[in-house]
Amino acid sequence: MIIGAHSIIYSKRPEADRAFLRDALGLPHIDVGDGWLIFGLPPAEVALHPSSKNDVHEFYLMCDDIKDFVAEMKKRNAVCEPVQNQGWGLLTHVMLPGGGRLGVYEPRHARPEAIRVSKAPPTSRRLSARPRPISGSISAGASTSTSVDSSSVAPTGPSRCGPRRSSTEQHATLG
Repeated sequence: MIIGAHSIIYSKRPEADRAFLRDALGLPHIDVGDGWLIFGLPPAEVALHPSSKNDVHEFYLMCDDIKDFVAEMKKRNAVCEPVQNQGWGLLTHVMLPGGGRLGVYEPRHARPEAIRVSKAPPTSRRLSARPRPISGSISAGASTSTSVDSSSVAPTGPSRCGPRRSSTEQHATLG
């Protein structure tokens, strides 16, 4: 029944942010026409958190080593916020060229098994080769400093399973 998920990132400068996802993160992609790129992602998960309102959604990438991710982003001249230990994971935000922020974290919570798709829909375009892959899996945050000791970063919130934002005050704490 479900064969995947399609996430959308809105941007004031989508061409610049597409180039960042393609070149800095090395995500495989297809051009569906006129330079409009759709990117492939690793297996995903979704969580539901309590909120005072509906239709609020967030998107995070996960990585297997936050220090490696931060170091690689620094090499690629990408600015990352300091890493925060949230209990459920080590979180950072990488600044996109279009002015937005993309959350990236190294999970510390249990992860579900990915759905196995028995039959994928046909694609009329080939996926492009993955340019300049990042060492390690894409996922968790980055920092402007590469000397992050995950054991010494103090938790800034309760230990929960995954990123949790249930009120406007949570949004205000991350900028």
